[in-house]
Amino acid sequence: MSPLGLRRRVGQLVFLGFDGFEIPPEIRSLAREFDLGGVALFRRNVEGPGQVADLAFQAAALGLSDPAWVAVDQEGGRVARMRSPFTEWPPMAALGRSGNAELAARIGRAIAHELRAVGVTMDFAPVLDVLTNAANPAIGDRALSEDAGVVARLGAAMIRAMQDEGIAACGKHFPGHGDAGVDSHHDLPVVGLSPDRFEAVEWVPFRAAMAESVAALMVAHLLVPAFDEAVPASLSRRVVTGLLRERLRFDGLILTDDLSMKGCSLTCAPPAAAVRAIAAGHDAALLCEPDHDGQAAALEALVRALEDETIAASQVEASLARHARAKARFAGPRTGRPASAWREVVGCEAHQALAAELRRYA
Repeated sequence: MSPLGLRRRVGQLVFLGFDGFEIPPEIRSLAREFDLGGVALFRRNVEGPGQVADLAFQAAALGLSDPAWVAVDQEGGRVARMRSPFTEWPPMAALGRSGNAELAARIGRAIAHELRAVGVTMDFAPVLDVLTNAANPAIGDRALSEDAGVVARLGAAMIRAMQDEGIAACGKHFPGHGDAGVDSHHDLPVVGLSPDRFEAVEWVPFRAAMAESVAALMVAHLLVPAFDEAVPASLSRRVVTGLLRERLRFDGLILTDDLSMKGCSLTCAPPAAAVRAIAAGHDAALLCEPDHDGQAAALEALVRALEDETIAASQVEASLARHARAKARFAGPRTGRPASAWREVVGCEAHQALAAELRRYA
């Protein structure tokens, strides 16, 4: 692989965050030099539906080898980056209490309709964690249920509906964040469950998601001594490649959680973490903090890791092939400015009625 070709491939292994309502010059510059796998949107990037649609067009028009993923956390409840006039959904715990897979499918379809209408191509949802620790500060009512079977059934219904409507779903947070007692945004949780327990409970929803050909799964910043006593799951080859890719035979995209979260960054700065994460077997690393110097440093670190074979070129080629397959289905090229069709979809009467139906279980 030529030095130029290598640099133009490395960027496809990252999703970048940024400030503001438009793609900033710093992201454009990084995309020109390194290419880019995707952008991750937060509330700081969302002014309204028309603006998001234009931003998504800007991301698609960066001149990349493949269209960039435009991704967002749109779970419902407290983790929803897009608020009114987008439909505001109750926490997914309400859906779990309903136990209704048909309702789950309708909600998944409605979320997908609104995201697709404004050019978003991937939703970092649904949460597939089983809430076995009621005091869990990170998950709480984001989880569908404390029952693995309910999470699996409703999560699978949402994934099927979202993906049928053209949005790539990304289930989270493997190998299972539901029993943690610490929020990985602020520290590194230790989940001391046995391998048998993960098989019997935590992995039941992830297996159901795989059966629905979920486009992507996200790996959490968790220390799980049952699988790796020294390295967080998000940086562990034993977890990412050994468990998720080889043992569970997942053939979709594997993404890190945001590498700027304290569960990772307290012990490993994002540039080094990006190298360790890709070397562990991820298809992309999320660098969501709008620190463009740090993002550039991470990209340069990935280039060096490929040059010195810390990361195998064959692994990168396999990751790029997985991205290409998924993007062919969910993130095809856009040829014109965004239309105003979102006006008929975002926050529409039917979606508001559906949200009201779900609130009956809140």
